[in-house]
Amino acid sequence: MDSHHRASSSGSETRSHNHGPSPSKPTAPLDTPATDPLAASRKLAHPLDGLTPQRLAEMGEAYAHKAGLTSDEDIRAFRLGAMIASNDVDYNTIDDLTERERTVLEREVTHKWSNPPMLYWVVVICSLCAAVQGMDETVVNGAQSFYKTQFGISGTSPRDTWLLGLTNSAPYLCCALIGCWLTDPLNKAFGRRGTIFISCLISALACFHQAFTNTWWHMFLARFYLGLGIGPKSATTPIFAAECSPPKLRGALVMQWQMWTAFGIMMGYVADLAFYFVPDHGIELGLNWRLMMGSAMIPAVVVCCLAYVCPESPRWYLTKERHSDAYAALCQLRYEKVQAARDLFYMHTLLEVEKETMAISKGSRIKEMFTIRRNRNAVVASSGLMFMQQFCGVNVIAYYSSEIFLSAGVGEVGALSASLGFGVINWLFALPAFYTIDTFGRRNLLLTTFPLMSLSLLFTGFSFWIPESSSAHIGCIALGIYLFGIVYSPGEGPVPFTYSAEAYPLYIRPIGMSLATAITWFFNFVLAVTWPSLLQAFKPQGAFGWYAAWNLVGWVFVLLLVPETKERTLEELDRVFDVSLGRQVRFGLAQAKWFVGRWILGRKGAKKPVAPINGDGFEEGEGVGEEYTSGDGEKENENENEKKEASFQHSEGRERAVRDGVKEREDPSNRA
Repeated sequence: MDSHHRASSSGSETRSHNHGPSPSKPTAPLDTPATDPLAASRKLAHPLDGLTPQRLAEMGEAYAHKAGLTSDEDIRAFRLGAMIASNDVDYNTIDDLTERERTVLEREVTHKWSNPPMLYWVVVICSLCAAVQGMDETVVNGAQSFYKTQFGISGTSPRDTWLLGLTNSAPYLCCALIGCWLTDPLNKAFGRRGTIFISCLISALACFHQAFTNTWWHMFLARFYLGLGIGPKSATTPIFAAECSPPKLRGALVMQWQMWTAFGIMMGYVADLAFYFVPDHGIELGLNWRLMMGSAMIPAVVVCCLAYVCPESPRWYLTKERHSDAYAALCQLRYEKVQAARDLFYMHTLLEVEKETMAISKGSRIKEMFTIRRNRNAVVASSGLMFMQQFCGVNVIAYYSSEIFLSAGVGEVGALSASLGFGVINWLFALPAFYTIDTFGRRNLLLTTFPLMSLSLLFTGFSFWIPESSSAHIGCIALGIYLFGIVYSPGEGPVPFTYSAEAYPLYIRPIGMSLATAITWFFNFVLAVTWPSLLQAFKPQGAFGWYAAWNLVGWVFVLLLVPETKERTLEELDRVFDVSLGRQVRFGLAQAKWFVGRWILGRKGAKKPVAPINGDGFEEGEGVGEEYTSGDGEKENENENEKKEASFQHSEGRERAVRDGVKEREDPSNRA
C-alpha cells in the first residue's frame, strides 16, 4: 500500500496565476539563456518573470500563428492568455477581458472546484485507476489463506514460507525491475490515455489469469506480469490528472491518488469477505479464492472502456508538436478560451525552457544527482523516506492482516472482517491528509507519526503474549493494527511521494521520481517476500518489534537528514538543500534538545533553532541558524518573519485581492 500521489516534471507546472509580483528575486526573462542547471531549473519555475504585458501579448500572438490557430477569436485568446499567464500581471488591469472571462478567472480563486464536467470525467477515470491499484494489492490478503493450502505451500518449512512470500510479492518485483522503467517509453509512444488503457488492460488480464491458476509457480507468473500494469499506471495517472487540471486544483487532484488507492485497498478486503461464502461447485482447488483474485479486473475493465472518452493530456500533445489538438483538449477542460490559451501558452513556454535546460546538462544529469550537494541532499532525503514508507511495516498489514488475525486465533470470517476494518480506517484517515500535509508540514508530520507507529506495532506484537483465552487477546491485536493505520494514513502514507516530487530541481525531477518509485516498489517486494519467513523465525512479537524498531530509525533519519519543504519556492528549496549534512544534523539535534526543554521540562525560555539554509550568514560549523526565544512574549527573529511574510504575500496576496474585489462589486453601497 503506497501513497502514489506522484508528480513529475510533466505535472510540475505548479505556479499560481496572477498572484502579484513574486517576493523573490526575479529570474532571468525567457529571452535570457540560463548558464547552469540550477539556474535553468529556477527559470523553469518562473519562465515569464520580467516580461512586460506588451511583450507577453506579442509572444502569445506569435505562438498562436506558429500553432496554426489564426482565427481572430483564437489570436485574441492567446494575446490575453499570455498576459494573464505571468505572475506579475494583474488581469483586473486588462480592459480587453469580457465580464464573463473576468468572472471565470475570479472563480478559479474563489470557487476552485467549479470546473467543466469533462475535467471531472478525468478525475473519475484517475480515481478508478487508483481503485484498480488498491484492489490489485489487497485481494491477495484473503485469497492466500485458501490457495496456499491448495498449492501445497501452507507449511512452516523455509521452503513453504519463502514460496508463499515470493508468490505474493511477485508484482512488486516486476514493478521495481521492469514496470517502473516502462513508464517513459509507453507515455512517449501511446500518450497518457494510451498508457492508462494498456496498463489497465494488463491488470485485467493478469487478474483474470490469476483466477485460473492451479500451481504456485503458475500464480507467480500471473502475478509477476501484473506488475507490468501496476508500475506504469501508478506513475502515469497522477501526471495525467496534474496536466489536465487548473493550477489551483492541481495539488488536490494529485492527492486524490492516495485517497482512492486507499479506497481500492478497502474494496479488496470487501471482495475477500464477499466471496468467502461461495461454494466450490465442483471446481478443482476451490472457487472462492479464484473469485477474490479475479474481482480486481472489474474496475480495470471499466477504466479500459472509459479511457478514451476524455481528452488526451494537452502537454503530451505539445511534446508531439500537435498544438491545435492540445488547444482543443484544453478547451474541453476549461470554461473559456482565454483560460485554455493561457494554460497552453504557459505549457509551451515551459517546454521550451526545459529543452534549454536539457541542453545545458545533457549527458550528465545522473552524475549531477550525486556530485552537486543540493541534488545529493535531495536524493538522501527522498530515498530515505521512500525506503521508510515500506519499512515502517504498513504493507505487512496490507498484505498479511488476515493471516495475522488467523494466527491470533480468530476464525476465517472474523479475520477477513478485521482486515476490512483496517481498510476502512486506512481510507477514512487518508482524507485529513488534504489538510494536514500543508498545515503541519512534512517534517513535523513524520516526526510525530513515526514514534506513534512504533508504539502501535510494539503494542500489537506484545498483545500476542496475552492468553488466547482472554477476550483482550484479539481485541488488543486489532486495536494496535487500527491505531497504526490511523497514524500512518495522514503521515508516512502521503508524505514520501509529495516530498520526493518537490525535493528535486526540475531539470532532474523525472530521474529523481523514477529512482523514488523503483526504491519504494523494490522494498515493497522485500517486505512481502520476507514476512512469512520472518514471522516463523521471530514469532509475532519479534516480527512486529522488528518493524517498530525501523520506525524509530525512521524518526532519527527525519530528525537529522530531512529538511522541511512546506510552502517553499524553488529558489528557497535550492538554498534549503544546499546545506552541508553536518549543519542539518546539528540542527536536528538542537531541535530535539529544544523540544525536550520546552515541552517536557517546561522551560518557556528555551531557544528554538531555525532551520539552516544556504546563505543565511553562518559559516559551515558555526551554528545551526538564528534562534528565537519562545514562551510568554515569544519573539521570532526578523529574518524568519520577513521570509514567512513574503511567502504568504506570494501565495495568498492575489487570492485576497480577488476576494476583496468580488465583495466590493457585490456590496450594494459600492454600486451606488
